Amino acid sequence: MIKIMMLMLLMGLAPQAIATPTVDKEYQLIYEKAFYECPYRSPKDVDGFLLWKLVEIEKKFNPPKKLKGMLLAAACRESGYNPKAKGDYDKKGRPRAIGILQQWPWVARYYKIDRTEPLQAADAWMKHIVKQLKYVKKRCKYKTPYRIWRAAWVTAIRAPKKGGRCKEESLHFRLLMKWQKKIKKEKRGYESHLREMESKGEYVPGC
Repeated sequence: MIKIMMLMLLMGLAPQAIATPTVDKEYQLIYEKAFYECPYRSPKDVDGFLLWKLVEIEKKFNPPKKLKGMLLAAACRESGYNPKAKGDYDKKGRPRAIGILQQWPWVARYYKIDRTEPLQAADAWMKHIVKQLKYVKKRCKYKTPYRIWRAAWVTAIRAPKKGGRCKEESLHFRLLMKWQKKIKKEKRGYESHLREMESKGEYVPGC
């Protein structure tokens, strides 16, 4: 826990994002990226507690470690975390996509949700991905949970396609990978900084 907090300070993170309801080591750093580095929402307008609620929903479905944060990336990319967002207008100017995850009317009917209620929307979004796992595993013949989940993700959010979408990846996925790449880079810098401090006798591990 101490090392995580030190890493946050080295990264220049503000107390607003650190003050979370509970600290989950697996999600803390990806949460920070979602809070500060969503290209579609200024950090000052982000509801940090909503992000943690989205994390709690995602955790119920236990995605592979490499895909932790998938729901945050999707919510950022689709609406900038805006539960009232509207998009994909039809010819009459009526929005078909509604809510934090820009879901279409069929999602509301099938999962019996209010698309403007972000927790309902998030739960339905995750359920729909999980619903594709069996199909994708058979169709794509993938063996690892990571590859199966990644293919199920893009299959769930795009229209059906002859031959499936086994080799595709979503824009949400690309954003998540961008965040994870930055986290890895920052971790290396943090570890290098600790080694330098240790060599100078300025840091004692475990203290």
